[in-house]
Amino acid sequence: MPTVQLFITCLTDSFFPKTGEAVVEILQSLGLDVDFPQDQTCCGQPQFNAGLRKDAKEIAKHTIRVFEKPLRSLKTSEVLPDIITPSGSCAHHFRHNFLELFEGDAEWYPRAEALSKRVYEFTEYLVDKLHVTDLGATWNGLLTYHPSCHTLRGINVDRQPRMLLQNVKGATLVDLPNAEECCGFGGVMSVEHPELSAEWLKRKISNLESSNSPTLVVTDAGCLMHIMGGLHRQGKTQKVVHIAEVLGGRH
Repeated sequence: MPTVQLFITCLTDSFFPKTGEAVVEILQSLGLDVDFPQDQTCCGQPQFNAGLRKDAKEIAKHTIRVFEKPLRSLKTSEVLPDIITPSGSCAHHFRHNFLELFEGDAEWYPRAEALSKRVYEFTEYLVDKLHVTDLGATWNGLLTYHPSCHTLRGINVDRQPRMLLQNVKGATLVDLPNAEECCGFGGVMSVEHPELSAEWLKRKISNLESSNSPTLVVTDAGCLMHIMGGLHRQGKTQKVVHIAEVLGGRH
């Protein structure tokens, strides 16, 4: 049985464990053995974005060490498995920011580069690597999709989640007005510029209402938490779900 490794992300681990469970169940249903390295931590993107490069480097080094350890199930000569993460934001950090952190470092840059080539965002892996676009999922009613900034612009993943959602039986995928606008989370941006973040969130919620969809689908836990919180504070009835929960039938 082929093996993949799961990088769960700190937000998913702490606040949305059902998303992680759905990812594992889907991958296993496709015949994959899912390895979860217990020593994994945050990817270090908050520190990187805040300009704390020294701290970000230490976290990156830890992550590289954790995910370059050979698995017991693999022979030492075999290639290390792909790494799947239910977050375009973390995938972008691994692929791009790790390389920036270790540019010119003869020891760590090659190790960071090797890791970056193994990383896939969840829907990207399903569609582009496994060539799966229909998981037999069902959902009754309207769905609309918010493309998170790093997923859309950082790693150019947009077609993949839309293809998967279009094949959900019973669901009708409708357009989200101004879908490509940031929801206002933006990692540390929402902390450093709370007024701007709040205004973007209001616009995203207004656009969700205009779509008439009761459910907003996302690919990142940061967007999920941010928009969900805004809906709750405004007393709205719409809900936000990670795409893995839709595809895994967790609703």
